[in-house]
Amino acid sequence: MCTGCGRGNQEDMTPDIALVLAVLGVTILLFVTEALRVDVIAITIMVALPWLGLIQPAEAFSGLASNAVVAVIAVMIVSHGLDRSGVVRRITRPVLQVAGSSERKIVAMFSAAAAVVSALMQNIGAAALLLPALLRVSKKTRIPTERLLMPMGFVAILGGTLTLVGSGPLIILNDLLGQAGQSPYGLFSVTPIGLALVAGGILYFLIMGRRVLPKHAVQAGDAPESPQHEMIETWQLPDTMRRCVIPTGSRLAGMSREEAGLWKTYRLHVLSLAQDRDVVHAPWRFTRFSKGQELRLLGDEADFKRFVADYALTATTPSRARLAGPESARFAELVIPPRSPVAGKTMRRLALRNTHGVEPIILLSGKQQHRSDFSDIPLGVGDVIVAYGPAENLLAAGDNRKFALLTPIDPPEGASARKPLRAVLCAAVAVVLALSGAHLSVALFSGALAMILLKVMTMDDAYKAVDWRTVFLLAGLIPLGMAMDKTGGAEFIASGMMRLPHGGHPLVILTGVAILATFFSLFMSNVAATVLLVPLVVAIGQSSGISPRALALLVAVAASNSFMLPTHQVNALLMGPGGYRNRDYVRAGSIMSVLFIVIAVGLIHSFYL
Repeated sequence: MCTGCGRGNQEDMTPDIALVLAVLGVTILLFVTEALRVDVIAITIMVALPWLGLIQPAEAFSGLASNAVVAVIAVMIVSHGLDRSGVVRRITRPVLQVAGSSERKIVAMFSAAAAVVSALMQNIGAAALLLPALLRVSKKTRIPTERLLMPMGFVAILGGTLTLVGSGPLIILNDLLGQAGQSPYGLFSVTPIGLALVAGGILYFLIMGRRVLPKHAVQAGDAPESPQHEMIETWQLPDTMRRCVIPTGSRLAGMSREEAGLWKTYRLHVLSLAQDRDVVHAPWRFTRFSKGQELRLLGDEADFKRFVADYALTATTPSRARLAGPESARFAELVIPPRSPVAGKTMRRLALRNTHGVEPIILLSGKQQHRSDFSDIPLGVGDVIVAYGPAENLLAAGDNRKFALLTPIDPPEGASARKPLRAVLCAAVAVVLALSGAHLSVALFSGALAMILLKVMTMDDAYKAVDWRTVFLLAGLIPLGMAMDKTGGAEFIASGMMRLPHGGHPLVILTGVAILATFFSLFMSNVAATVLLVPLVVAIGQSSGISPRALALLVAVAASNSFMLPTHQVNALLMGPGGYRNRDYVRAGSIMSVLFIVIAVGLIHSFYL
């Protein structure tokens, strides 16, 4: 099999070329029609190629170990560490002070920042640094993520054209020109084109954003439900905290919660006790009530009123407070993981209130849900406890071998000054290593590993941070580019299209070169596309009288024109968090691609020929 692996005449259609072009056509059709999920499409292509004999099995799965895929995995881990440590919250605060809730200001500020960072490092790293901050801004302003992430991602890609070290194709351009006997470009030779592309991209979204960005988001005015709202709805929890004070003469003073029958008689949970400025969360069952304490209780209004009447308590005004707000105390789900030391123990023996300061509300054991007294029920692996308490207590409960915290909780403000500093240091090390010439995947994974070793996050957190759909989308399409290159299919397409504009106007030739580079960048590595096309366009330039250097520069620039499908690393990274579909990229990316070609071709024709 793989008869074309030896690459016959580039003008001849071999069986392997025909087969790989058929696979390419099916891939395009599946992406456009969204007949399958994008990761399923990519995995299907990855498995089909060796069965068809177009590449070897080892080559089919080599994408999983590619620099691009490994870098994306590391980027996800580093981004999660920055968010989890509280760094992102500190970054977004001044941004929101300047931009407020204006969608256009936020888009412009983050897009400009992405472009600047992309000029110095690869755009996937720039997008990764800004992604957590933009997600938090979306949450704070209630602007849908769909309307913020794509503009930032597109401009991050465009920012790679600001300098000759901003993207892979531009980095290798001078080497290819040297091999062809052409003089090299300077570091900032491409900057005028990059500035025009970045400005065009930002203006495109500021003017056309409302028309081209997805509209399947939360409508204006409809606040998205918070995780607390979702938990209250899912578990059918009471959503109101009721408060009362123990006055002088109440017989409740001196009693414990069990002696008062707070649960058995009144079905009330004690969330906290407050006196003066002291607050005790989830008081232990042996804790004694005292005069002047304020009790904060969870339960039905009728039971609360009966309890207040029986013990001659004073209901605090207001006596009700909603539990789904942004306060530091909240509901959370704790699961018993495998090999947990608490498996087999009862809640009474575990003393969850005393050891962790959280109030157990519900126990889900197997298919049975316990809402009454479950103090003496042995806990098993996989059991879920719905608890209520301060964020720091819940995080501490989930940060050990006893429990795993299922509910995402942000660290409270000022919880730890050292963890954000460690997170920033790890991210900075990754960036410095990348800028110093280290392999991007090695540099980023070094930063990710440092976050784990310095306990910014756990290894389990790192695994959870990886979006495997994005990983397999990229890993599955890399072998398609290899098959196109190995069989000669890419060269067949390129040589065929390059013959068409001969003798035509320079603008026609430039446009044809830009379109061809754009097409290849959608389905194969933009570096591979540049390596393939630069020798061809140099030959065309020499035969047509058009500057070969200008044509080569256009190829390297247009190799970044990858917006119409989520096949670029940045697009793939943002697809999950933004909830994008293929059609979203087609709609917004097709216009962006045309704008890119118009700007790049126009400037090269005017100033570089």
